[in-house]
Amino acid sequence: MTASTSTETAGAVQLVDTPGRPVRFADPARNAAYWARIERIVDAAPPLTDEQRATIRSAFHQPAERRTAA
Repeated sequence: MTASTSTETAGAVQLVDTPGRPVRFADPARNAAYWARIERIVDAAPPLTDEQRATIRSAFHQPAERRTAA
C-alpha cells in the first residue's frame, strides 16, 4: 500500500488520511495539543481487567441472527 494524503470532511470534522487521526482544530498547534492530551489520558489509565475486555468483545461480536433481527 502507498501512503496518501487525501482529505475528506465528515460533518464539521476534517479527516486527514495520515496516521489515522482526525484533525479536530484548524490550528495545527491546537490540534497537536489536543492529541497530546488524549495520549496523556490514555497512558495514565489503568489497564483493562479480563472482565472488562470480555464485555467489550461481546459488544462487538454478536451472533449474526442478533445483528439482523433489528
